[in-house]
Amino acid sequence: MNSTRNLKPPSGNMKIKVLKSFKEKLNHQIEYIARDKPRAARKFKTEILQRIKEIPQMPCKNRKSIYFDRDDIRDLIYKEYTVVYKINRNEDSKEVFGFTKFENNPFED
Repeated sequence: MNSTRNLKPPSGNMKIKVLKSFKEKLNHQIEYIARDKPRAARKFKTEILQRIKEIPQMPCKNRKSIYFDRDDIRDLIYKEYTVVYKINRNEDSKEVFGFTKFENNPFED
């Protein structure tokens, strides 16, 4: 994937779309953490969702994704996890679609 369009600052009304693939991976990780540390799992979920909710204010703050050669796809790093999202200027939204930790090529089919 590659894009050469310039990223301009978004309007203040950017919406967040969380894709099913992200929800499934996040929930799986939260369940894994909760096996030994339920309180830590709740804290992890609360904190990572808060970080995602903050993205609309500054969507370009996070680094350009290392998984995609596109300026509109970004990596939010939280602890040792990567939340991958796409800035969609036409719809004034962002799509959260990836969640990974230490995987080689996690987005290849």
